[in-house]
Amino acid sequence: MTAAEIEKCMDDFGTDIYRFCLKLCLDKADAEDLYQQTFLKALEAEWTLDWENNPRALFFSLAHNLWKSDRRKQARRNAIAPCGNFDEETEAVLHTQGSMEDDYLQKELLTKVRKIMQTLPEKFQVPMILFYLSDCSIEQIAAIIKKPAGTVKSRLFKGRSLIKKGLEDAGYERVSF
Repeated sequence: MTAAEIEKCMDDFGTDIYRFCLKLCLDKADAEDLYQQTFLKALEAEWTLDWENNPRALFFSLAHNLWKSDRRKQARRNAIAPCGNFDEETEAVLHTQGSMEDDYLQKELLTKVRKIMQTLPEKFQVPMILFYLSDCSIEQIAAIIKKPAGTVKSRLFKGRSLIKKGLEDAGYERVSF
């Protein structure tokens, strides 16, 4: 890939890739590193970019694979010498036109959903992030995680069910997705 192609990709869908990195890493600094590594790896690789076959999915897949590799590396390091990260990402909540009470309840619900999502296994977490936060189609997600479309649908359904069950266990009633 040439620098011009990378620049065009960054202009076309760089914000989507960054948002995906942010949701995976849950830390702004780590997300920025992952974002940069993704485009750097694409620049270093001698790929020819096919604009007809959704290059966006290629970058999502590359970011996901780099993130998984980094998680494995961190797990090996933590097995040798454990360390913790005390910084918690604060997620901006969209302000609605409702009352302060509604805003607070919405923020509380989003915080609870985020915590439940963090506890989900990776196989459910990644498709949910791609589908709901990055607006990827089922086929794009299937290409990114290298699984059949039926598996993606199944994991989205199971992920929604686990979040719904977690919210109901926390005392929320009539949760619908």
